[in-house]
Amino acid sequence: MCPGHDRREFFFSGTNTAVPQDAQNPTTVAQPARPLLEVTSLSKHFGGLKAVEAVDLTVNEGAIFAVIGPNGAGKTTIFNCLTGLYAPTAGRVRFKGRDITGLKPHKVIAVGMARTFQNIRLFGGMTVLENVMVGTHCRMTGGVAGALLRTPGAKREESWCARRAMRLLEFVKLEGMADQWARNLPYGSQRRLEIARALAAEPDLLLLDEPAAGMNPAETDELMKLILQIRTRNMTILLIEHHMKVVMGISDRIAVLDYGMKIAEGTPAEVRCNPRVVEAYLGKDDACLEI
Repeated sequence: MCPGHDRREFFFSGTNTAVPQDAQNPTTVAQPARPLLEVTSLSKHFGGLKAVEAVDLTVNEGAIFAVIGPNGAGKTTIFNCLTGLYAPTAGRVRFKGRDITGLKPHKVIAVGMARTFQNIRLFGGMTVLENVMVGTHCRMTGGVAGALLRTPGAKREESWCARRAMRLLEFVKLEGMADQWARNLPYGSQRRLEIARALAAEPDLLLLDEPAAGMNPAETDELMKLILQIRTRNMTILLIEHHMKVVMGISDRIAVLDYGMKIAEGTPAEVRCNPRVVEAYLGKDDACLEI
């Protein structure tokens, strides 16, 4: 059985995706005081280009924390530094009280941090169910020999992970597409599948990189409901998003980047009408950002 599954088995045990009344308005959910992720003076330079410069972030347990900013502001670079794709030039990353600065991607997943990507990265030649099962890899105990020899233990583990993957597909409303090739799914469904695969790693922190990109209004509304439902299952979410309706509608707290530096942080209401934020987005002194 996959190690660590008990700590989040309740997350996968139900298929009801209705959003509780208190989750429909994120302002009604109290912010926990204990930080889950602490980023201190994080910088990433590519030669003379300072993609990220001295950024501080603190994400509390149970929160939905959004990082926004114009194109090229350094948002995805921060995600890449957090998840081990890039080694930071300077600064520290602490997760659950542990320094994970520069940790390799497979080790970052193992400690409880999983992500999606701005450009969808599914295995198109695998089924929808198999794509989610891939996400369980870091929690599996069987070795290569057991898989090749098809030992009873390996068969039991594979069966358990398949059932678990199907419950996740039910959670994101893709159970009817389990046997389809991932490449044949509509775009919005591919986004939900990528989220399901990330959830299969049993993360404490889920990083979503522009999950609403390319979605139509109906798909965007469903995505917002899904993210809120994930949060009610005792999970913390760090979000990059350009869609202001999504950002302002579900976030507890927002940090704003411009040219690699953090220029503002606060609640959605505070950030939306911050003069520096408005200028960074619109290039002029306007009242507030449009939602």
